[in-house]
Order: sequence, then C-alpha cells, then structure tokens
Amino acid sequence: METALYGPDGFFVSGPGPAAHFRTSVHASPVFASCLRHVLTALDLALDHPARLDVVDVGAGRAELLRALLGAVVATPTEPSLAERIRLVAVERAARPADLPAEIEWRPDLPPEITGLLLATEWLDNVPLDVATHTPHGWRHVLVDPVTGEETVGPALPRADETWLTHWWPRAPTLTPLIKEFASGGGPDQDANFLVDEGRWGRVEIGRGRDEVWAEAVGRVRRGAALAVDYGHLRDARPVDGTLTGYRNGRQVPPVPDGSCDVTAHVAIDSVASAGERVARCAYTLVSQRAALRALGADGGRPPLSLASRDPAGYLRALAAASAVAELTDPTGLGGHWWLWQPVGVDLDPLLAR
Repeated sequence: METALYGPDGFFVSGPGPAAHFRTSVHASPVFASCLRHVLTALDLALDHPARLDVVDVGAGRAELLRALLGAVVATPTEPSLAERIRLVAVERAARPADLPAEIEWRPDLPPEITGLLLATEWLDNVPLDVATHTPHGWRHVLVDPVTGEETVGPALPRADETWLTHWWPRAPTLTPLIKEFASGGGPDQDANFLVDEGRWGRVEIGRGRDEVWAEAVGRVRRGAALAVDYGHLRDARPVDGTLTGYRNGRQVPPVPDGSCDVTAHVAIDSVASAGERVARCAYTLVSQRAALRALGADGGRPPLSLASRDPAGYLRALAAASAVAELTDPTGLGGHWWLWQPVGVDLDPLLAR
C-alpha cells in the first residue's frame, strides 16, 4: 500500500491528483473552506493573534483547500493583520504544482513545530495499513500480489497488532457454517487455502500505524489545534469484513496495489482520537460533518419560493448554494464523515461556540 500510493510511480505521486478520481468535501463546494475560515478565526483569537499563524494541510492533494483559504483570508476591520500573519503549508509527497501561488509553502513532511491549525482532510484513510483475517488458527496477515491483487493468508500477527485488535476491534468475525466445519482439523496448509476455497471470511484493517502517525502529527502542534476530517467507524460498530477498497476515475474498483488506483480504508476514528488525546493532553471533540457544518452556520436550507418571483437570478444562486451544502451535509455521503477536533494548549471548541 505504501509503494502503490507513495512510491516513485505511486497513485498520489505520479498522477494528476485526487481530484481527478474522486470528489471530496474540498472539491464539492467553497462552503467547506468558508466554514474552516470561521474555525481559523476562532483559533486565531484563542491564540491571541500570534505573530505567525500556521495552517498546515497534510495530505494536501494539489493544495485545493489552501488555495481556497488563501482567497478567503483578506484583511478586514476586525482582522486587519491575519492575511499578513498567516502561513499556509501544504504537506504532500508529489512534486509542487507549477501553478501553485507563491504564498503557499510546499514540503514533503510536517514542519517541526506548528502554532495554529493542522488540517487532515481525508488523509488518514490513505495512511498505509495491514489487513488481517481470522482463520481457524487465529489472526493472520493477509498478503496480496501487488500486480494481480490475488490474496493469500500470511504469518501470524505481531503482539502489538493483536493487542490493538483486542482493544479496538474486539468483535471477532462470525465464521460461516462451512468455515466452522472446515476448521475442525488440519494445520497451516488449511489456512493457506482459507481465502481461496471459501471466498468469504472475517477481515479487519489494523489501525495501529494510523494512531501513531496522528499522534506524531498532533505532537508537532505547540499551541493550536489539529482537525481530521475523514470517513470512519467506532469500536461498537466495526464492519465485519473491513472496508478496504480502491477508486479510479470516480469509480470503485478492486484495491489492487499496483499504483493505478487509490487504495483506501475507513478510519478507526475513536482509536485515532485516543492516540491524539494522549499526546495533546486535552479533551477532543468528535462529531459528524453534518453536525459540524451546521454548527458553523451551513444548514443547506432551500431559499424561500417568494424569492423566485422577486429575484429569479438570486433565487437560482441561493438554490445552487443550498444544493452544495446539502451534498456536504448528506448523512449517507460526505455529511457522514467524522470531524475530530483536537485542541493543544488552548481552551477552544469552535463547533460548540457558535
């Protein structure tokens, strides 16, 4: 997964970027960036207007979000200096886009220190992880041929991964009657045929590595906050067969790690949140994107029909804006994403302050 996504010919490194293959909240509407602008304003106030306010977008794609924020941060009577103090940083392994504004810094890794806002919009789902399957002989790694995508059962898990699974993914997959019968005897060779013969088994994605990279990212924030926006699941509702999949040209495809497609899996968001909290030593907030955007003033309500007769063009603009917000807050789509707000050294929850 690491090579397929971030190697020399990896999906996120050599191609045109995520926007060419799937639609994220950043691409869906400028309302998303506008809401983050409100978050940034509240954080700047909580930090007492530092001399430099960092906004670091990790997994920035082609810096679409930072470009939008750059246009949204202009001097106003109440914030005369924000445009001068803000420092926009895109963290991405691809080469710097030729058309990127000079005001946006481009780097392959996180800055050593951040005072301000760390953003991770649909980054954690692309942090590489391992997959495990539950066999008659316990948890085993799932191995994959990077060219064909063919999967086989591999070795037993290391203790650290088993410990993570025991705590964060405790519901063991339910084996079908055929598998139960198959499991009544035999040895490692039966495990090797487990995937091939049955074709359906309990599998999970091991999120320990994602916990570690999020904790490291939060650890870079000296004062401010980290905000992760991603699709995920909670401990009491983990998917029995995991969520690993692929995307190419706007369509879901098998997750063959050959570099031709995105390889992604939902985030165990509560595990990630716990890891960040241990580093920050501040309580986090975890809400749906629907709830977060509504708290920030984006409700997606239709404009009154009376406006259509008074101002037809204005009505159409308002209707288009409402449709965009509706997409961002749809609980079965982007609105179902999680917002993980992790403050560091500040007492601030902008989602509850409005």
